Amino acid sequence: MESSVVMNGGDGPKSYFKNSKLQEQILDGAKVLLRNGIEESLEIQEHSKVISIADLGCSTGPNTFSCVNTIIEAVKHKYKTSEDHALNTNDDEMLPEFHVFFNDQIDNDFNTLFNALPLGREYTAAGVPGSFYGRLFPKSSMNLMHCSTSLHWLKRVPQEVTRRDSPSWNKGRITYVKSSIPVVNAFRDQFSNDLKDFLKARSVELAPGGLLAILMMARPDDTLPPDAIYMQMFECLGDALVDAVKEGVIGEDLADSFNIPIFIPSKSEVKEVISSNNSLSIEMFQEIHYPKIPKTPGHSQMLSIHGRAILEGIVSEHFGPKLTDEIFERYPKKLKSFIETPYCARIDKQVNLFLLLKRRG
Repeated sequence: MESSVVMNGGDGPKSYFKNSKLQEQILDGAKVLLRNGIEESLEIQEHSKVISIADLGCSTGPNTFSCVNTIIEAVKHKYKTSEDHALNTNDDEMLPEFHVFFNDQIDNDFNTLFNALPLGREYTAAGVPGSFYGRLFPKSSMNLMHCSTSLHWLKRVPQEVTRRDSPSWNKGRITYVKSSIPVVNAFRDQFSNDLKDFLKARSVELAPGGLLAILMMARPDDTLPPDAIYMQMFECLGDALVDAVKEGVIGEDLADSFNIPIFIPSKSEVKEVISSNNSLSIEMFQEIHYPKIPKTPGHSQMLSIHGRAILEGIVSEHFGPKLTDEIFERYPKKLKSFIETPYCARIDKQVNLFLLLKRRG
């Protein structure tokens, strides 16, 4: 069954809306590349009256609004400076209209998203609920699509890691970072298949010459799958869960049946999948800065709140609200212990990839 991972809704202290500064830093680091890529690679048709834009995995804001604004400003600049429109450089009335589609899972908090829409925005907005691993839009209908810090979330937990009779059973762990090679391979294969599905859907929905911008977490090629710093941070939640099981707070069977559907690939693994799609050409494939894990006092508490904003939904669905509170109360101590280890400093090499893909004509 397909997983539905959504960030904490609302705008309270544990919400994603208030705890997505890290994602904001990542997005800010890619804005120049996004603008340049649009101006260099987007094909604009003179007869175009509407530019259709989609942000895939939009969550609740505010980062999605900043991204959309960057895209629109880049398109406007491209439009005004193109040869076909040079005579109307200062005439905004000659610009096309912008229609923006905000996509996320069906149970995403779209109410918070739309209540936070910027005043005076230059676009009409619509919500499109559903998994981006399948089709969302009509054929050749989209000019620009964007997906930021979302593709590490898998369509589902690989089935074999949750079966007791499987050699890939991931007993006692919630990610693959401390697991056997078969478990790692199961998560890697799931990621590869999911990314292929994502690209297949986009290659149908994009208009010829349309662009797909992707910003995603990755590992350098000289690292192993467990060496993704944020995977280790998620596994700290698993360590908290193990302690709760040992103390009899949570049942062992209940804990053993829980895995987080997430995989952080290497750069070459990403490129291999993308290169296999014959409908999309690679216009940009660039590594950008990834914020380092701060080591300041009290930062483990802040990181645990950030982790809760991301993970609470799937944890609560599996364990229930009461046990979820128990698990996340233990989380900061495990994070603090990990951050202070020499191993943490040694593997803090995670990168972001900015990808710009173009639909072939």
